[in-house]
Amino acid sequence: MNVPPTVTPRAFERLSEIGAASQGQALRVAVEGGGCSGFQYEIALDTPKDDDLVLESNGEKVLIDDVSLPFLAGATIDFSEELIGARFIIDNPNATSSCGCGTSFSM
Repeated sequence: MNVPPTVTPRAFERLSEIGAASQGQALRVAVEGGGCSGFQYEIALDTPKDDDLVLESNGEKVLIDDVSLPFLAGATIDFSEELIGARFIIDNPNATSSCGCGTSFSM
C-alpha cells in the first residue's frame, strides 16, 4: 500500500490565506507526463471529484486524483516564500531527478 502524501501546516495556512475553501475550491496536485524530466506537477485550485484522495485541515483541502497518487506516495506538499517568489512545492521521495524549476521530475 502506498503511503499517502502529507501536507504541511504552512501549505494549509496559505490555502486559508487565499480563501480557497470559502470559494468552494481546493488545491489539486496532479502528476502528468511531460516537462523536461519526464513528469511534471500540475498545481491549481479545483473542485473535488469522486475519485480524489482528500487531505484536509481546518476546512482547507488538498486533492490528489487516483492516477497521480502512486507518483506522490510519501511526498510532502509545502508552501515556500523565497526571494524568487512564493509557491507550493513538493518534496517527492520517488523522484530520482528533477529539473531546476522544481516542477518536472523523473522516476
